[in-house]
Amino acid sequence: MVSLNTLLETLPQTGRVTWIGVRPARRAAVQPLEQVQALTDRHLEGDHYGASPGSKRQVTLIQQEHVAALGALVGTTPPDPALLRRNIAIAGLNLLALKDKRFRVGEALLEFTDLCVPCARMEEALGPGGYNAMRGHGGITARILEGGLIRLGDSLRYEP
Repeated sequence: MVSLNTLLETLPQTGRVTWIGVRPARRAAVQPLEQVQALTDRHLEGDHYGASPGSKRQVTLIQQEHVAALGALVGTTPPDPALLRRNIAIAGLNLLALKDKRFRVGEALLEFTDLCVPCARMEEALGPGGYNAMRGHGGITARILEGGLIRLGDSLRYEP
């Protein structure tokens, strides 16, 4: 019988970057990008959220498949990822499988730090019930261990 630890460490799938965005100022519209520079132990270049060294929330990631689920939960088409105020959308990989792990996105090495819970702005972005629809679908936060360029189409892969 395979141990739970072995199962948790078995992650052969790779994800793919489907969307990138930064927020240039507090409450400003999220700007979609084709590529972004991740700055070691800080944030994504151009993002107003200039996290201090050691911060747990230097980058936010959401699972692309959850974007479609959110649309279904609020009774609309899948929302524009910019409305969800995350930095990177990833398709093809369960982001929760990265809990307590390091992973590479493009050239950058990130480390899972926490779940990314929704904020009250989801009621504005998604309409009534948007906050509750987003619960469990908010994605993850990560720390940037090694900076580097992240581009649309880049892979996300677990770094054992």
